[in-house]
Amino acid sequence: MSFKNIPTATAIGILLLSNNAQAQQPAAPMERVQVTGSRINLQQEQISGVGPVTVINADAIQRSGAISVETLLQRLPASAGGAGSQTSAYWTGNGYGTAQVNLRGLGIDRTLVLLNGRRIVNGGTGANSSVDLNMIPVALIERVEVLKDGASAIYGADAVAGVVNIITKKGIDGVEAGVRYGKTTRGDGEERAVDLAWGTRSERGSLMTAINYSESGEVNMASRAPCGLAESDGVLKCAGSSATIGGRARLADGRRVNFNQDPAGDPRAYETYSAAKHNFNGNPYLNAVNPIKRIGLSAFGTAHLSDNTQLFTELLFVNRQSNQLATAGSLGVYRPIRISKSDPTNPTGQDLTLERRRLQEAGPRTFFQETNTFRVVTGLKGVLGQNWDWSAALNWGRNTGTDGMTNIANLDRVDQTLDQTKCGTGPGAAPCGNYLGYGNLTPAVLKYILGTSRDTGGNDQKSATANISGQLFELPAGSVGFASGVEFRREAGWRDPDSLTVMGIANSNRQDPIAGEYDAREVFAELAIPLLKGKPLVESLHFNTAVRYSDYSLFGAKSTYKLGLDWQVIPSLKIRANSSSAFRVPNVPELFGGVSEGNLTTSDPCSGWSSLPASSIVYQNCQASRVPVGYKQLGNTILTTAGGNPKLEPEDARTVTVGAVWAPSKNLTLTLDYYNIELTNAIQSVAGSTKLSVCYNTPGMAHLFCKPSSFTREPATGDINFLSSQPANAASQRVSGLDFGALYDFKLFGMNASLNADVSRLNRFDVLPFDGADMIEYAGKITGGRGSYAKWRSSTALTLAQGKWSGSYHIQYIGSADDINAAPADIGSRAPGIDYHNVQVKYAVNKSMYVSVGIDNLLDTKAPYIQSYTDANTDTMTYDLMGRRWHARLGYRW
Repeated sequence: MSFKNIPTATAIGILLLSNNAQAQQPAAPMERVQVTGSRINLQQEQISGVGPVTVINADAIQRSGAISVETLLQRLPASAGGAGSQTSAYWTGNGYGTAQVNLRGLGIDRTLVLLNGRRIVNGGTGANSSVDLNMIPVALIERVEVLKDGASAIYGADAVAGVVNIITKKGIDGVEAGVRYGKTTRGDGEERAVDLAWGTRSERGSLMTAINYSESGEVNMASRAPCGLAESDGVLKCAGSSATIGGRARLADGRRVNFNQDPAGDPRAYETYSAAKHNFNGNPYLNAVNPIKRIGLSAFGTAHLSDNTQLFTELLFVNRQSNQLATAGSLGVYRPIRISKSDPTNPTGQDLTLERRRLQEAGPRTFFQETNTFRVVTGLKGVLGQNWDWSAALNWGRNTGTDGMTNIANLDRVDQTLDQTKCGTGPGAAPCGNYLGYGNLTPAVLKYILGTSRDTGGNDQKSATANISGQLFELPAGSVGFASGVEFRREAGWRDPDSLTVMGIANSNRQDPIAGEYDAREVFAELAIPLLKGKPLVESLHFNTAVRYSDYSLFGAKSTYKLGLDWQVIPSLKIRANSSSAFRVPNVPELFGGVSEGNLTTSDPCSGWSSLPASSIVYQNCQASRVPVGYKQLGNTILTTAGGNPKLEPEDARTVTVGAVWAPSKNLTLTLDYYNIELTNAIQSVAGSTKLSVCYNTPGMAHLFCKPSSFTREPATGDINFLSSQPANAASQRVSGLDFGALYDFKLFGMNASLNADVSRLNRFDVLPFDGADMIEYAGKITGGRGSYAKWRSSTALTLAQGKWSGSYHIQYIGSADDINAAPADIGSRAPGIDYHNVQVKYAVNKSMYVSVGIDNLLDTKAPYIQSYTDANTDTMTYDLMGRRWHARLGYRW
């Protein structure tokens, strides 16, 4: 089964003159091809019935000037919410430096990413939850097909919001080379890329090899946002971090003071703490865009073993190196620092607690990552007779990585430098440290307490697949298409944090090692049945269905289905409808994340229950739980278990899409699609105290949180002896909206012109964290940490071509949205609609050489102020921080 490049005149959705395109109606009815959304090699007139598909092809990718896949995908109107990129590196949903796509805003782990129709190993620095798009060099891509529909019956788990199928180039004759360079008009954010590919074809087979290099430079955050902003007296003012460089402390008498911050000042000076005077501006020590470097090697080959059988192989290796600038670390976050009034470094005459002390003398920290990812696919494919084809393949992908942090403090050593009875007393003793006042920490102390952490980890995926596709028999309306296949897959992930991090000694969040794996065995079948043909108002009517049975080593069996109708009403009008089920498997961190226990502030609802009215729900539930009369909670904390939960079950989803494709003329095609996604059993972490409160306030304790997996009690005393804040299948979500598409080909001043528009309207995005909780409505909101859910998004492109010249003008629109955490009267409570304008011109010097020049964010549109975000004062996952920038590319083929 091969993926063929389909011309615009005969394809649904491959629009050679657009930045992205909605699947369109075909004109030529004979050639059989396979598209994302079906395993059957469909005839052309059936393709648009598969579902709403957006396609970005090689020409559109080249015009975009992008050197990273996420840049292309995150511009799609169907993309929403949060996902990793160079500008959102500090919001880490899948590890620093990783990049993803988030269809419909449902989460990066609910979008299935494929490479040439097959799964890809998760990427990052260990135990990751989704594919790292950095592993796929842009120059290798032939096209990207984005199915915006649930597809678990076709592809298996995780295809909840949709499927992104990245299809690579597989064969060229000769050598192709390309060089790209670009930077912002402010002179920063340099981007370089060099691509070289060689290929040959013959009757015996084909071979293509490539090497790809790309590098992106940094953009300092202070150059785009000089300081963090906050509203004060109706205006925005700089508001830095309360982790000050001199040290903020609370004295025994309750006063809060700050120590000297002037290197030339009195080293023992201190004064009453003032946020306006003493807070730290961290923006100069952060990046708006973080640097990344990628090197890729690849090879794609085929060998004709016979007239009907072909051997194919795909080899891919990518090395990624990335880093992020970070402010100097602060003491007092993970371990209290108490200094006696008798300590010689304490000038206050009182015992004090040093609440925060930023180690600015050491300079900023650097987070760094290096990952290596390889993928090997080998298999056979062939044809049986005239109507059947088959394939069998082995797929092995492995990702390993190292990450760490410079200038991280060893808290045990910090304590040693504060112990005046032992520090500086002789050979081998810790140097004494003076943390009260900027500049008082000596190089010897900094060298003693600071170091570099190193974590390691990886992900591994092995699979074997076999598929067959063809025509079963003829019906009066046409051939019945059939596809079936089996798959075995093993997924594994692991992460080993630095030993100091595991022991809780490093000045960072404590982490436990993670390791786990699971197996999946799956079988599927798909049918495309022609029901009617050539009737009044029924040019053709096809029924499409699929079912998949999945057996997981950890969860047992799951079955999913797909039902669809494809109705060609008249030659110019098609109506399509699909209903399907989908599921997401819990990922390795959710299942096997290190389990830890800690005493957390928690109120037991049954404390003093017997004094409540007998009619109260809490009274009745505590009595039914056999909590002793007169029970009182001892203290205000309960030992709580956190981390992964191996008892998690898969999430379930139901998806409905209904759409129409209307081509009133051969030059104009319009599409409209409605989608509705309902997600249940969604995995959600809920605080232990919340679980207790919800359980005992639910009549009859008829709630998920009342199960022994959430908490248990000691029968004799009534004390809680187990309480879990581990993730549970507790949440539900519902998302619905409309997608509009338009393609118009025409002549403009004698030039060939194409206007393409892709518009998405989000009607609702409702999240219920657990039964009994208040519904959270995200539609039209910008969230704190989850990105933007603007109701309107669009992408419009005008492309012109005449002779050797061609060019495009692209406008990306992100609609207005309200900050979910801001009051209506606050500054920045509502972000306005934003337009980003991009322009590109290409000149073909001859058949072998071309030159292209482009400008992104032509109008230098600034990101809006968003109250909920501290980084650059805006939603870094949604809005552009680089500003106006240009790029140029030279390509040559011989």
